Amino acid sequence: MDTLSTIFLIGALFIIMTGMGLSLTLNDFKRVLKFPLAFFTGFVNQIVFLPLIAYLLIQFLNVNATVAIGIMILAACPGGATSNLLTHLAKGDTALSVSLTAVNSLITIITIPLIVNFGLSEFMSESTRINAPVGNIMTSLVIIIAIPLILGMLIKKFAPNFALKMDKPVRIASALVLFLVIVGILVKERDQIVEYFENALVITLGLNITTMLIGFLSAKIMRLNFKQALSICLESGNQNGTLAINIAVVSLARPDFAMAAAVYSLIMYPTAILPILIGNKQAKKEKEIKMA
Repeated sequence: MDTLSTIFLIGALFIIMTGMGLSLTLNDFKRVLKFPLAFFTGFVNQIVFLPLIAYLLIQFLNVNATVAIGIMILAACPGGATSNLLTHLAKGDTALSVSLTAVNSLITIITIPLIVNFGLSEFMSESTRINAPVGNIMTSLVIIIAIPLILGMLIKKFAPNFALKMDKPVRIASALVLFLVIVGILVKERDQIVEYFENALVITLGLNITTMLIGFLSAKIMRLNFKQALSICLESGNQNGTLAINIAVVSLARPDFAMAAAVYSLIMYPTAILPILIGNKQAKKEKEIKMA
């Protein structure tokens, strides 16, 4: 990947994460102490269950090494701003979703290099194996996650009106940037695009649906309310595809590893329609009960 494309990708993700920071306050981090069970359930789903489910699906579906590593990179990433938006549309517990995204984004600075290194060592053959630059990945994650998040939060604290005005434009720009990044990856890998889609479609769809189901069911097992369960469902099944693409393209210099995240980013919106419809139906029912 050329230098200009790399700079664009890093800059794009920096803007996206700054935009996420514009919607955060310290209360979003403190909230985990007020609702520890809900946060713990979401945390375990994303940090533990997600990579485990990804690994089991890889073994079960027997995908090639390129897709397998791409899936592990994707599963290592936290939820993005998209999961917060989808939770809001589904009338779930948006505050819980934002808290999970915020805290998990910082925690994955440590866990992503470990999971990526595991994926490379597990699925690449001896002749083609590369070692994950753990230190470089961790440094880049601080630059494209921690710093822009803090910057966005500082803007919100000291210039709240500006942060409010920029929230919607940044969300739109983030969606546009993700679209452009995916198009760029597809163009870059156009010679193998059909093969990649055939290999990655089933497992990305399986990962998305399975993690959403387990997220919802585990929340109900823990006796969380419906809105919290819906939030954990969407947070578990909607990962930060842009971050996964950045790790593959920039940190590992392997655009082919980014194809799984590109395919995933295309399917996670249609599959979210059902939880959104269910959430709105439940909210309507609760409103009618209150008014009766």
